Amino acid sequence: MRKTTVCILDDEPIVGDRLKPELEDEGYIVEVFIDSKSALERLDEKCFDVFITDLKMEGVNGMGFLERVKEKCPKSEVIMITGYGTLESAREALIKGACDFITKPFRIGDIRAALKKAEKRVKQRR
Repeated sequence: MRKTTVCILDDEPIVGDRLKPELEDEGYIVEVFIDSKSALERLDEKCFDVFITDLKMEGVNGMGFLERVKEKCPKSEVIMITGYGTLESAREALIKGACDFITKPFRIGDIRAALKKAEKRVKQRR
Protein backbone atom coordinates (compact mmCIF):
# COMPACT_ATOMS: atom_id res chain seq x y z
CA MET A 1 0.00 0.00 0.00
CA ARG A 2 1.31 3.44 -0.98
CA LYS A 3 2.15 5.82 1.85
CA THR A 4 0.49 9.22 1.96
CA THR A 5 2.80 12.14 1.18
CA VAL A 6 2.52 15.37 3.16
CA CYS A 7 4.03 18.79 2.52
CA ILE A 8 4.18 21.17 5.49
CA LEU A 9 4.72 24.87 4.80
CA ASP A 10 5.04 27.19 7.81
CA ASP A 11 7.47 30.05 8.36
CA GLU A 12 7.71 29.08 12.03
CA PRO A 13 10.27 26.22 12.07
CA ILE A 14 8.82 24.83 15.31
CA VAL A 15 5.64 23.77 13.46
CA GLY A 16 7.53 21.51 11.05
CA ASP A 17 9.90 20.38 13.80
CA ARG A 18 6.90 19.30 15.86
CA LEU A 19 4.75 17.76 13.12
CA LYS A 20 7.34 15.95 10.97
CA PRO A 21 8.43 13.29 13.51
CA GLU A 22 4.87 12.77 14.77
CA LEU A 23 3.52 12.19 11.27
CA GLU A 24 6.48 10.07 10.13
CA ASP A 25 5.92 7.84 13.19
CA GLU A 26 2.40 7.28 11.85
CA GLY A 27 3.72 6.22 8.44
CA TYR A 28 3.41 9.44 6.42
CA ILE A 29 6.17 10.64 4.11
CA VAL A 30 6.75 14.28 5.14
CA GLU A 31 8.67 17.20 3.68
CA VAL A 32 8.87 20.54 5.50
CA PHE A 33 9.40 24.03 4.08
CA ILE A 34 9.78 27.30 5.98
CA ASP A 35 9.35 29.65 3.01
CA SER A 36 6.79 29.71 0.22
CA LYS A 37 9.44 30.13 -2.51
CA SER A 38 11.03 26.74 -1.72
CA ALA A 39 7.64 25.07 -1.35
CA LEU A 40 6.48 26.45 -4.71
CA GLU A 41 9.66 25.18 -6.39
CA ARG A 42 8.98 21.73 -4.93
CA LEU A 43 5.34 21.97 -6.04
CA ASP A 44 6.61 22.36 -9.61
CA GLU A 45 8.33 18.97 -9.20
CA LYS A 46 5.82 16.98 -7.13
CA CYS A 47 2.17 16.84 -6.14
CA PHE A 48 1.89 15.73 -2.53
CA ASP A 49 -1.29 14.00 -1.38
CA VAL A 50 -1.84 16.56 1.38
CA PHE A 51 -0.47 20.05 1.91
CA ILE A 52 -0.54 21.68 5.35
CA THR A 53 0.12 25.40 5.04
CA ASP A 54 0.20 28.45 7.25
CA LEU A 55 -1.98 31.37 6.21
CA LYS A 56 0.26 34.37 7.00
CA MET A 57 3.76 34.22 5.50
CA GLU A 58 6.27 36.37 3.65
CA GLY A 59 6.10 36.10 -0.13
CA VAL A 60 3.18 34.01 -1.32
CA ASN A 61 0.73 33.69 1.57
CA GLY A 62 -1.32 30.60 2.39
CA MET A 63 -4.28 31.61 0.20
CA GLY A 64 -1.96 32.11 -2.77
CA PHE A 65 -0.29 28.77 -2.06
CA LEU A 66 -3.70 27.08 -1.80
CA GLU A 67 -4.65 28.47 -5.21
CA ARG A 68 -1.39 27.24 -6.78
CA VAL A 69 -1.84 23.77 -5.27
CA LYS A 70 -5.40 23.51 -6.60
CA GLU A 71 -4.25 24.62 -10.08
CA LYS A 72 -1.27 22.27 -10.27
CA CYS A 73 -2.49 19.34 -8.14
CA PRO A 74 -6.29 19.20 -8.26
CA LYS A 75 -6.38 15.77 -6.61
CA SER A 76 -4.42 17.00 -3.57
CA GLU A 77 -5.98 18.26 -0.36
CA VAL A 78 -4.95 21.37 1.58
CA ILE A 79 -5.22 21.96 5.32
CA MET A 80 -4.83 25.60 6.38
CA ILE A 81 -3.35 26.47 9.78
CA THR A 82 -3.10 29.96 11.22
CA GLY A 83 -2.61 32.02 14.33
CA TYR A 84 -4.78 34.74 12.76
CA GLY A 85 -7.94 32.82 12.05
CA THR A 86 -11.12 34.72 11.34
CA LEU A 87 -14.45 33.46 10.15
CA GLU A 88 -13.86 35.33 6.88
CA SER A 89 -10.45 33.76 6.23
CA ALA A 90 -11.76 30.29 7.10
CA ARG A 91 -14.69 30.76 4.74
CA GLU A 92 -12.43 32.02 1.95
CA ALA A 93 -10.05 29.06 2.37
CA LEU A 94 -12.89 26.55 2.24
CA ILE A 95 -14.43 28.22 -0.83
CA LYS A 96 -11.02 28.08 -2.56
CA GLY A 97 -10.79 24.35 -1.87
CA ALA A 98 -9.14 23.81 1.52
CA CYS A 99 -10.49 20.72 3.23
CA ASP A 100 -9.91 22.06 6.75
CA PHE A 101 -8.94 25.22 8.64
CA ILE A 102 -7.20 24.94 12.02
CA THR A 103 -6.23 27.78 14.33
CA LYS A 104 -2.98 27.93 16.31
CA PRO A 105 -2.12 26.91 18.87
CA PHE A 106 -3.35 23.52 17.71
CA ARG A 107 -3.16 20.10 19.30
CA ILE A 108 -1.49 17.32 17.35
CA GLY A 109 -4.83 15.50 17.54
CA ASP A 110 -6.45 18.31 15.55
CA ILE A 111 -3.87 17.84 12.78
CA ARG A 112 -4.25 14.05 12.86
CA ALA A 113 -8.04 14.30 12.49
CA ALA A 114 -7.79 16.80 9.61
CA LEU A 115 -5.11 14.67 7.95
CA LYS A 116 -7.26 11.51 8.19
CA LYS A 117 -10.16 13.38 6.58
CA ALA A 118 -7.91 14.70 3.80
CA GLU A 119 -6.30 11.30 3.28
CA LYS A 120 -9.71 9.66 2.91
CA ARG A 121 -10.67 12.20 0.19
CA VAL A 122 -7.37 11.64 -1.65
CA LYS A 123 -7.78 7.84 -1.58
CA GLN A 124 -11.32 8.13 -2.98
CA ARG A 125 -9.87 9.97 -6.00
CA ARG A 126 -7.17 7.36 -6.71
